Amino acid sequence: MIDIEKKDPQGLDRMTAKQRPFSKVNYYMMGGCLALIVLGFILMSGGGSSVENGFNPEIFSTRRIVVGPTLSFLGFLLMAFAIIYKPKSKE
Repeated sequence: MIDIEKKDPQGLDRMTAKQRPFSKVNYYMMGGCLALIVLGFILMSGGGSSVENGFNPEIFSTRRIVVGPTLSFLGFLLMAFAIIYKPKSKE
């Protein structure tokens, strides 16, 4: 029988790599997705009008209404994949 739990010298139970819900690959993928989401929000942000009650046509730029939201949306979709992804074991 395989000993699944390892006892810590301080009496705390530690999980083995097989018992953990996420692997290193999952964390790297989630970090990349988070960076993609943040980049999308940064691209959507920007200054408003410098004149009070003035109109700034820059709010309708392609970067703000197409590229930024697309990157953020892809980041959210890929985040779901990163959470579900289970790497193949070497055994």
